[in-house]
Amino acid sequence: MSKGKLQKFAEMETFDNVFQYPYSVIENIPFEMKGHWHEQYFHNNNPIVLELGCGKGEYTVGLAKLFPDVNFIGVDIKGARMHTGAKQALAEKLDNVAFLRTNIEVIDRFFSQNEVQEIWLTFSDPQMKNPRKRLSSTFFMERYRRFLADNGTIHIKTDSNFLFTYTTHMVNRNNLPILFRTEDLYHTDGFDEQTRTILSIQTYYEAQWIERGLNIRYMKFSLPHNGELTEPDIEIPLDDYRSYKRNKRSGLQKHE
Repeated sequence: MSKGKLQKFAEMETFDNVFQYPYSVIENIPFEMKGHWHEQYFHNNNPIVLELGCGKGEYTVGLAKLFPDVNFIGVDIKGARMHTGAKQALAEKLDNVAFLRTNIEVIDRFFSQNEVQEIWLTFSDPQMKNPRKRLSSTFFMERYRRFLADNGTIHIKTDSNFLFTYTTHMVNRNNLPILFRTEDLYHTDGFDEQTRTILSIQTYYEAQWIERGLNIRYMKFSLPHNGELTEPDIEIPLDDYRSYKRNKRSGLQKHE
């Protein structure tokens, strides 16, 4: 690990808005704030919104500034990136922001039933070879159900045609209510001013994709508690710019 990363990790240990529980730790130390984020950290009853795979926390911090009456928690396992957003939130005295460094595979160990109202998936790794690792897969949807309010909202913003297409099929296969969907966010009309302001927040990686001329895709849908979730069994072309000349197929059964 580089000296810079070590310094960031050491500094984050002093941040009171950061909780570090990677998988190796949570196995042995229970997270006592589960179900008590409102009273023990935020000290209010405002809604809680998660950004999963938050990276540098641009969305977590940006949303927190726009909505001071909502609580935001950025989640990622890469602490050196998270350090940027956590430090900014402290410097700007954003009391409605927290960061959780952990593996998203165990996210349900940190929140109780109905404790979260919305989830943002911003530029998640599409995980083209492993459906179970996709943050919009039914594997993760089942975990989200354990703490997301009934019919809570899930937002996905991505440059990946593969991930967006997969998620669309997943949503349609399970009859999840689509609240909005566009394949070209910055050339779509009809947003109200507040929504456009929210969606104009750009992550570090998003700025790169836009500069390369890639479309930014966005969708939001509801996740009901009821109903069995089934994975879509389809074939989706891989993202050319990510696949590095590998076989450009998902390996699943071809969709007729």
